[in-house]
Amino acid sequence: MKRSKEMNNDAVTVINVQNIHIQVQEEKLPYIIPNQVPFLSQIKLLILFSSSILLLRQKVEESSIQLETAMVAGLIVQRLFRVLFFLHIVLIAILVICLTIRGLLSAHSHHFHPRKWYPPLLTATGCAGIVAFTWQWFTLCNPSRALRTAFWLSPLLTCAVGVLFVLIGSAAGLTIGVIAIVLALILSLYACWVNPRFDYATKVLSIAAASPPAKTTTVVNLSIITGTVYSCFLVSGIGGATAVGTVMDTLFILAILANLAWSAQVIRNTLQVTIARVKYLHFAYGVDMELRIALRDTFKYSMGSVCISSVLVPIITAVHGSARAISLIVGGTDEFLFSCANCYAAVAATLVNYGNRWGLVQVGVYNKGFVQASMDTWEMLKRVGLEPIIDRDLTGSFCFLSGMAGGAICTLVGGAWTFAVHKSYATEVSIYAFLIGYFMCRIEMAWLQSCVSAYYIAYTENPQNSRLDPAILFRLEEFQRYGD
Repeated sequence: MKRSKEMNNDAVTVINVQNIHIQVQEEKLPYIIPNQVPFLSQIKLLILFSSSILLLRQKVEESSIQLETAMVAGLIVQRLFRVLFFLHIVLIAILVICLTIRGLLSAHSHHFHPRKWYPPLLTATGCAGIVAFTWQWFTLCNPSRALRTAFWLSPLLTCAVGVLFVLIGSAAGLTIGVIAIVLALILSLYACWVNPRFDYATKVLSIAAASPPAKTTTVVNLSIITGTVYSCFLVSGIGGATAVGTVMDTLFILAILANLAWSAQVIRNTLQVTIARVKYLHFAYGVDMELRIALRDTFKYSMGSVCISSVLVPIITAVHGSARAISLIVGGTDEFLFSCANCYAAVAATLVNYGNRWGLVQVGVYNKGFVQASMDTWEMLKRVGLEPIIDRDLTGSFCFLSGMAGGAICTLVGGAWTFAVHKSYATEVSIYAFLIGYFMCRIEMAWLQSCVSAYYIAYTENPQNSRLDPAILFRLEEFQRYGD
């Protein structure tokens, strides 16, 4: 009985001790939790922060991998085009030599008259070089007068070429003659339409062409001489293929003409990248870079982009120009035609983002790939609101019409001579003479076009640049107030 009481007392004591322990814990709990909650929150924040850093690092690594992949792919494409260009030069040279030798050996058996075919075309080729030299001097001395002369002389010479082709009388000659006369009429109407823009265009040309880089004339003259000599070399191959005149020889002639176009564009864009870099540094930072160093860097680092641009820019420019012409012709007269024209214009506008001549400035300055440079440049032009000003810029039209005038002069020289001595050769000789004259004059105009491009891009990157004339700013404000 006594033991049971002791046990009961012990139990009560244990229970009381446990109750006291629980009370103590209950009393301590409110003091422990507030100290523990911030610590737990810090742990959670630390975990979230670590996971965010890991995700951010993963995204950065993925984007860097994609960027590196794109850069590697771009470098591969540039090297591929560079290899293709020089390889096709070698192959065409071998083809031309073989065709020339074969043509001379088989000229008499195929009733081909080299003395009536070669002299007119070679003379027209030499005339192309002379016209290019003369036009370069005229443009350098008085760019504003050269602009107006090109816009009014080109339609007249084109019409004269059309009359010559009509007088030749062949089926191809009549077709080309009618097209040339219609084109001359269109060019005349275009010159009247853009006449209000001449003042701004001449001002920009005068600003951009002022103080060209040292030795610009020497580099351009060497380019014209190179193009003229190479054209004479290609003419010998075309004559050799014409002597035999099979279907395969026709394909050979087309291949040689494609080589002439690509080679002339490469020479022209090489000049543009080189001179644009020098002029951009002058406009943007007041730094005068040696043209020789810029040309060396272009050959060393940018030839892949130059070869790509020489293929893409003429095609995209033709698509964009035809889209604008179709939009002007169709207007809003027919809903179906209007929707088709809008669709075509949208495609052309998209293509311009990926390939435009303005991107050649960043190719030279920043050594970017051509497509990336075109995209970045066009985005900058849109951002500062210069896209409508660029679309209405007359520099491209000036260079095109200068090429048309040069080609027309060469056609009149070579075509008229051939028409007098051997009428059946007149059509083809006139076509070849026109292409050679056109490309030689486009090479000559590359320096001026690159100066204008550098001027616009320097303004686009820094509109507050005190070194730049405010002509673009005034034109932009005028366009925003009054439109075109």
